[in-house]
Amino acid sequence: MLFWLKEEMAPEELSRRLATVITHIDEIMQQEIRPLVAVDIIEQLHRQFAILSGGRGKDGAPIITFPEFAGFKHLPEEDFLNVMTYLTSIPSVEAANIGFVIVIDRRRDKWSSIKASLTRIAVAFPGNLQLIFILRPSCFIQRTFTDIGIKYYRDEFKMKVPVLVRSSTLFSSPIIMLNSVSDLHGYIDKSQLTEDLGGTLEYRHNQWINHRTAIENFAMTLKTTAQMLQMFGVCLATTELPRGVLSTEDLLVSHTRQRDKLQDELTLLGKQGTTLLSCIQETATTSPTSKLSPNELENVATMERLLLELDETEKAFNQFWSEHHLKLHQCLQLQHFERNFYEVKLALDNLLAEQAEFTDIGDSVIRVEQLLKEHKNLEGKGEEPLEKAQLLAIIGDQLIQSHHYAVDSIRPRCVELRHLCDDFINESKKKHDILEKSLELHRQLDKVSHWCEAGIYLLASQAVDKCQSREGVDVALNDIEAFLGTAKEYQLPSHMEFYSQFELILTIDVKTRAQEVLQKLGDVQEIFHKRQMSLMKLAARQTRPVQPVAPHPESSPKWVSPKTSQPCTLAPLQRTSEETYTGTLEKEDDETKFEVKNEEILEGSHDGENPEPEQPDSPENLSPTRRIIHDLLETEEIYIKEIKSIIDGYITPMDFIWLKHLIPDVLQNNKEFLFGNIRELYEFHNRTFLKELEKCTENPELLARCFLKRKEDLQIYFKYHKNLPRARAIWQECQDCTFFGVCQRQLDHNLPLFKYLRGPSQRLIKYQMLLKGLLDFESPEDLGIDSGDQEGGLAKNGPKRTKDSAFSAELQQALAMLEDLIKSCELAVDLAAVTGCPDDIRKLGKLLMHGSFNVWTVHKDRYKMKDFIRFKPSRRQIYLFERGIVFCKIRMEPSDQGLAPHYRFKKSMKLMTLSIRHLGRGSSRKFEIANRNGLEKYILQRSPRE
Repeated sequence: MLFWLKEEMAPEELSRRLATVITHIDEIMQQEIRPLVAVDIIEQLHRQFAILSGGRGKDGAPIITFPEFAGFKHLPEEDFLNVMTYLTSIPSVEAANIGFVIVIDRRRDKWSSIKASLTRIAVAFPGNLQLIFILRPSCFIQRTFTDIGIKYYRDEFKMKVPVLVRSSTLFSSPIIMLNSVSDLHGYIDKSQLTEDLGGTLEYRHNQWINHRTAIENFAMTLKTTAQMLQMFGVCLATTELPRGVLSTEDLLVSHTRQRDKLQDELTLLGKQGTTLLSCIQETATTSPTSKLSPNELENVATMERLLLELDETEKAFNQFWSEHHLKLHQCLQLQHFERNFYEVKLALDNLLAEQAEFTDIGDSVIRVEQLLKEHKNLEGKGEEPLEKAQLLAIIGDQLIQSHHYAVDSIRPRCVELRHLCDDFINESKKKHDILEKSLELHRQLDKVSHWCEAGIYLLASQAVDKCQSREGVDVALNDIEAFLGTAKEYQLPSHMEFYSQFELILTIDVKTRAQEVLQKLGDVQEIFHKRQMSLMKLAARQTRPVQPVAPHPESSPKWVSPKTSQPCTLAPLQRTSEETYTGTLEKEDDETKFEVKNEEILEGSHDGENPEPEQPDSPENLSPTRRIIHDLLETEEIYIKEIKSIIDGYITPMDFIWLKHLIPDVLQNNKEFLFGNIRELYEFHNRTFLKELEKCTENPELLARCFLKRKEDLQIYFKYHKNLPRARAIWQECQDCTFFGVCQRQLDHNLPLFKYLRGPSQRLIKYQMLLKGLLDFESPEDLGIDSGDQEGGLAKNGPKRTKDSAFSAELQQALAMLEDLIKSCELAVDLAAVTGCPDDIRKLGKLLMHGSFNVWTVHKDRYKMKDFIRFKPSRRQIYLFERGIVFCKIRMEPSDQGLAPHYRFKKSMKLMTLSIRHLGRGSSRKFEIANRNGLEKYILQRSPRE
């Protein structure tokens, strides 16, 4: 598979950062203002007819000095313009905006030279002028000419440069004529003037030119290098990764060599810049009293900024290279991973194929023991491939955690490896359990056969003549009872127990043998029974029968502490309470879903009621609506008593010290999960809901509002049902403990605890059934309105009819709310059985349907029909919600009823991001789901048995 490098730092980002560096270099060197560099006008600069000494005026304005130059008026216009443009571009933009101060030294020259200088400045000076100081000629005649000429030329000068000159409040004119250098010192500090103007500022023109030339060469080299790095980054980013490991290694070496070359150039450039900066600063470092001149300070600042841009260039490129280098290594890692994956997968497929052929379960103890050895050898053979697969999956996880660019390719491989490992391990465990069960079966059949043979021998050894006496009969009966007592030691099961225990492994041959052995067991037991009856008749013992009397429910035994001998009542239920719900509870299976029909609940809720003579106030004489409300109140009280009995009869005794030895640790540590929030249910119904329901006796129209008002409070049922599967698991593990038996006898319950823990599920369905019944009887007569009143006034009374419609609408709202709650509880039970399910699964809305499917997972860009045929599908449990779909892995695990499905959450997808289309002509069992934003799609086919 080919991949393109997708850098974390995209080539566009590298180009942008390097383009920013190039722009900053141009700004530092002000290349956008002037395209000139010192080397281009080196000859003009060496003439020194104008210099930028670095001095500043009082307000920070840069000073340009025109020293005495004999051939000034003969200078070409282009040379003058180039030098002025270059010099005015060197100071910062802020300093240039203040305006330039020009000092023209013409002490040894003539008025004609002054006039030529001012004319050229007026025509060609590219910057803002602030002031012009002119040192007059020292010759008296030329000075007189200058004074006269300047009076007429000053206004002409203003007219020529009205925009360039910056007005000053301190000076009435931009041109100031000075007689001597001392006059100049009154305007400009000596420290800002060169020595030829009587100042102290050190200025060496040749050195200034050399520094400027070196700085500009360094900037140009840096700019060129940044452009080269831009091109190299684009080249690396668009490199196509090869297929083979060797090709990838060669590509890595080639790229690394090119990178090292560029890195050497950056390093050399950094050394050159550091050396140049040291040379500029050399004056200050040689002597502690020496200071850098303004020009040198400016050059130092320029070099420091350029070095910062060099550092930014190096950082940007190193970051890009490190990520590109990482991608090349990740390419190698991926290719090694893919190669190892196909090797391990082939080994696991062979193991699974060999495992699938291992179907024999044996027909004798010796054969099963031999099969167990062969199965153990197969497991040993699979240890190395399993270890490699698990290690490879861990390596894949590490690659994913390290943000590998091919995560979408690695993750399915890891999932497939773990799936294959799980399949082999689960199938091995399943086959081992079946063989162990088969071994146990054949051993038990052998035990039963031996026991039957020993019993036949015992009966045959009892002589008839020895049984004529009382002593002989007693001896024979004792022998028989002792022998029958050994049946417990041999753990001989009944026929039903035997078949329920070994039903999954009963082949035709094994079943035939088992039937023969169990038939033999039944025959022997019947013979023993007949022998006992015969011997008892011989003994002719007469015993007075004792009539057993069942205790009254209210006289049930109480909990008594052995230490205090003080009774501790557990408030057992009245007989009518238990009988009323017995019919319903016995109809419940051991599943934790709402699968009871309304007709069964109706029958169950009345099975235990004793018929009584019809009374005037009996439910039979009430209207249908009031009869339903009466039934609701009656069953509500029974329901509350049921919950109270669980709290007092099971939860409270768990804290009794004298019962601690009867409670296993598993139960003691998980009692909160066994009972869930049942106390919260009791408090809500006993203190709140029952009282509100009682108000509906006289006002039936309040019933729907009662449910709607308590909509949020009834959400405690969702919490209860979410915990119900866990409670069921704890009950299955601890249901045979002595503590539960003692509590059940104390409460006089006919059914075990978990049947009563299913009561809240039935109660919601009971509410649903009663509200549906009310919707069938919401006429005015059923609300308690006299028929005469109806005929006389109801037909004419609009508000009454409106009231009936409102009552019906509220009932429908209450019923819809209750049905939503029941579905929500079903969802809680379903998803609680799914391990690894996220907490926000309820955001997907209502559960619409669910079922098992065969699922093929394929890549969009690699999908071909032959791939679909070749790969084995995965069996998944699919849950369809209003706004999403959830995939769960199905795993068969042993339970008390045999192998049962267990689900593990795999992934969820929102429906709004999916596209669905049917596959196959005229069939709705196979269809395709594709995520618009993902690289995978899924082909689903309904299981044939669904």
